[in-house]
Amino acid sequence: MGLFNIFSKKEHKEDLDKGLEKTKEGVFSKLARAVAGKSKVDEEVLDNLEEVLITSDVGVDTTVRIIERIEKRVAEDKYMNTAELNRILRTEITALLEENKSAGEENFSYEKRNGMPYVVMVVGVNGAGKTTTIGKLASKLKNDGKKVYIGAADTFRAAAIDQLAVWAERAGGTMIRQDMGSDPASVAFDTLRSAVANDADVVLIDTAGRLHNKIGLMNELTKIRNVMTKVIPDAPHEVMLVLDGSTGQNAFEQAKQFTQATRVTALAITKLDGTAKGGVVIGISDQFKIPVRYIGVGEGIDQLQVFDRREFVDSLFGE
Repeated sequence: MGLFNIFSKKEHKEDLDKGLEKTKEGVFSKLARAVAGKSKVDEEVLDNLEEVLITSDVGVDTTVRIIERIEKRVAEDKYMNTAELNRILRTEITALLEENKSAGEENFSYEKRNGMPYVVMVVGVNGAGKTTTIGKLASKLKNDGKKVYIGAADTFRAAAIDQLAVWAERAGGTMIRQDMGSDPASVAFDTLRSAVANDADVVLIDTAGRLHNKIGLMNELTKIRNVMTKVIPDAPHEVMLVLDGSTGQNAFEQAKQFTQATRVTALAITKLDGTAKGGVVIGISDQFKIPVRYIGVGEGIDQLQVFDRREFVDSLFGE
């Protein structure tokens, strides 16, 4: 079984289509208004299209890049029917995102490094879906034959520790915890030490999201990272930022703050099934040049999907 090939491609695609339904409906209704009464793509249609993309939370900078690409296509084709606009959008947005793909991204896997567990530090604000994402990821890893340890290093909220314990049990992972108010770095240290002693494959470390002060956030995350290196010298191997897709442009601001505070190497964008703001995935993927590793398209434990740019755009702009 390949990495995370848990259910059939058909079910995977159905979940994605359903999860993006609200966004797709919003985009298509706006597109219909943008081309109403027009037979060809002209300057007015492009202006309307720009507004469609911005109000769909794609973001201003990424929207400008997309419009420039479509303007180039219009200039080359001389005459472009508005009926073709959806297909052109799909093609150009896919091409834009493919250009931003980082080396080795497609062949990514959670494998031990130098015989030590692969360590993922998970960051993000409270309410973004960190705990849920950790639980779903642990389940995916467990189903792929991995031995998973989870560190409850968000020690500032008792509810966070309890919720993580529920998810760890559902996923079949081993959770390491301390009392509320304990030093988060101490929890991370204990988790890694236990994971190494028990020959775990992957360690997922939850962190607090209640720190609004960027300096405080940086100091806290740096301390956790430094303590982990005492057990596994090159840990963490990945820092995953979890963003709530339903917050639209606020997710951009969160990404900006966290990428300035620490070295973020992967993104997970959650709650896309309950929002019409799914266009934010396109903008964040384009603007931050950080791999979007996962998207959340439902509440089920199996509804955290590995992000596929082409598949995502096809579901969003497909027929």
